[in-house]
Amino acid sequence: MDKFKVIIVEDVPLELKGTEGIFRNDIPEAEIIATADSEMAYWKVLKQQLPDLVLLDLGLGGSTTIGVELCRHTKSLHPNIKILIFTGEVLNEKLWVDVLDAGCDGIILKTGEMLTRGDVSSVMSGKKMVFNQPILEKILQRFKKSINSQLMRQEALVDYEIDEYDERFLRHLALGYTKEQITNLRGMPFGVKSLEKRQNELVQKLFPTGNGGMGINATRLVIRAAELRIIDIDNLVPDEN
Repeated sequence: MDKFKVIIVEDVPLELKGTEGIFRNDIPEAEIIATADSEMAYWKVLKQQLPDLVLLDLGLGGSTTIGVELCRHTKSLHPNIKILIFTGEVLNEKLWVDVLDAGCDGIILKTGEMLTRGDVSSVMSGKKMVFNQPILEKILQRFKKSINSQLMRQEALVDYEIDEYDERFLRHLALGYTKEQITNLRGMPFGVKSLEKRQNELVQKLFPTGNGGMGINATRLVIRAAELRIIDIDNLVPDEN
């Protein structure tokens, strides 16, 4: 790894000391040209000298959004500066998505193996989406959950003999469309009476043993479809009219 310049953005003195120790002991190629503990301090040191790498903590002064904006603005002004997030926000997954959208080159969670020479080397060599083991494990868990959910949905569509029109009908019911509105969707060749008949058929398919003697309205039908993964509650998007 060639020599490079780094700015460390960290507002907790003890954590800053530990991070400086990592660079000093494990990454001697790095020259720490400045540190910053706030947004104002960061922009001040950035104007004085541009680094090759910014090691950026997201939580500054109690705010998690400042780090995201620092990343976004830095990348817009200096796209060649590499930004590696080093954060203790181990549960805020929305924040990870935001900072990835802001253009960061990787995220290292302050847990498990922490920051390693390999992480920094990967970023400096031009790799994108560099993650340490803790965040990779979380990403893998979400990936497996997503795949399992897709498989369950595919099986449900087959098991309950759900066709394209059934899925569209249930999805739009879940979105609050009336039967009259659904009949006006492009490519939906059914009138209100036909949809009512289709709804009754779906009730028989999804509640083969009834509903404990209770009536089954459109709301209960939609809930059952979501329970069976026939409709994806996380991707309820209406068709174009």
